[in-house]
Amino acid sequence: MDLEWLRANPHLVGIFLEHQRIRVTPVVGGDICTAERLTLDDGSDLFAKRFPGTPPAGFFAAEAAGLRWLTVPGGPPLPEVFVVDARVLVLEWINHGAPTAAAAADFGRRLAVMHRAPCAGFGADWPGYIGTQPLDNTLAADVSWLEWYRRRRVEPYLRLSRDAGAITDSDVAQVESALDRSEVPVEPPARIHGDLHPGNVLWGRNQVWLVDPAAHGGHRETDLATLRLFGGTPHLDHIFGAYREVHPLSDGWEERVGLHQLHLALVHTALFGSGYAALVRRVAR
Repeated sequence: MDLEWLRANPHLVGIFLEHQRIRVTPVVGGDICTAERLTLDDGSDLFAKRFPGTPPAGFFAAEAAGLRWLTVPGGPPLPEVFVVDARVLVLEWINHGAPTAAAAADFGRRLAVMHRAPCAGFGADWPGYIGTQPLDNTLAADVSWLEWYRRRRVEPYLRLSRDAGAITDSDVAQVESALDRSEVPVEPPARIHGDLHPGNVLWGRNQVWLVDPAAHGGHRETDLATLRLFGGTPHLDHIFGAYREVHPLSDGWEERVGLHQLHLALVHTALFGSGYAALVRRVAR
């Protein structure tokens, strides 16, 4: 069982895992899936994600589609998809490294290239997920990004968070007011990661990888804004500086950071509760 065998027989991986025919080492990390390191007979290592219990329909297929779609010439590296089925996702193994300014600058340039890749509209051709929550990827090419973002990315998780008691009616009003007064320069849809907080930036050996996307056509400022969440990605100044050299940003982009962070903030209150309510209030302000 080597990589050549795996490519020819991806449908057999689940059976081999169940019968312990592949060496499996648990990997620390992940709030939703079980993470494992698979070692094949030729010594090749792979990364596997398994959902405890029965995953939502199309759960791993959505991630695989996003990984493939975001892989563009000159863009950031993303792990190769080896196996995807209802029970498991098997990806290329990435060796970790230390964050460096040089790798950050290279990542900034590559992220700009990815954002400039052709994109048909806001949304995607496949149903999405963010965490375990469905992500409405209904494609639209005839509406403004702000209208699409409000309807498909903010309001669903605003309702879920309110109904679960994670945020208050006052928080809802504050978010709606923020959206009402927002103005965003018109830009063509960009291929974005869609969940690009620092935990989904993997520092490899001499380069930065993207993992765990909620990929779709969106506004490129969203990826840049979410890199600032939860303490921020290391070497942000190098990332942004190199990015702007390749793909300059519209005036006032830093004033719109909170708007672009609203979606992920509300996803966290919907998934994990009121502990993230303060984040929602901060970004709405």
